[in-house]
Amino acid sequence: MRAFLNMWRTDPCIRPYVIRAGFYGIYRLGHIIIDWPLITCLVERWRPETHTFHVPVGEITITLQDVAIILGLRIDGPAVTGTCVLDVAGLCGELFGVIPLDEALRGSAISIRWLCQQLSTPAPNADEVALQRSARGFILAVTLQNIS
Repeated sequence: MRAFLNMWRTDPCIRPYVIRAGFYGIYRLGHIIIDWPLITCLVERWRPETHTFHVPVGEITITLQDVAIILGLRIDGPAVTGTCVLDVAGLCGELFGVIPLDEALRGSAISIRWLCQQLSTPAPNADEVALQRSARGFILAVTLQNIS
C-alpha cells in the first residue's frame, strides 16, 4: 500500500471528491502507521479452525460491520455481483477522459501504474471535471491495490 501511495502523490484538491464518494477512510489509510508488534500478536492468537482470535477474555472475530466502521465505508444496499461485458477502454474514456493503450489493459483489468501516470497529478489550474476524474482514478487504483 505504501509503495502505491508513493507512486500516487495524493493531491489535496481531490480530497473533497473522495469524501463525497464515501472513500475518505481508504484515502486516510496511507497515513496510518502500521503497528507491527500488534499484527504479530494478533497472528499468534489467530485460530484458523474457528476464524477467531483467542484472547484472555474469550474469542473475538472481525466482522464486515467492523471493517465498514473502521474504513467509513457503506455496506448497506444491494450487493454488487455478477459478470459484465463492457468496453473497458471506452469506459475509461468516459470516466477518466483518457483512453488507455492496449499495454495498459489485460482483459478487463487496468494497470494501476497507468492510472497513476495519467491521473495522479492534476494540473495546478485543473477544473472541477479534471479533479473528479483524478478522484475516480484514485478510488479505483486504491481499491484495486487493496484487493489484489
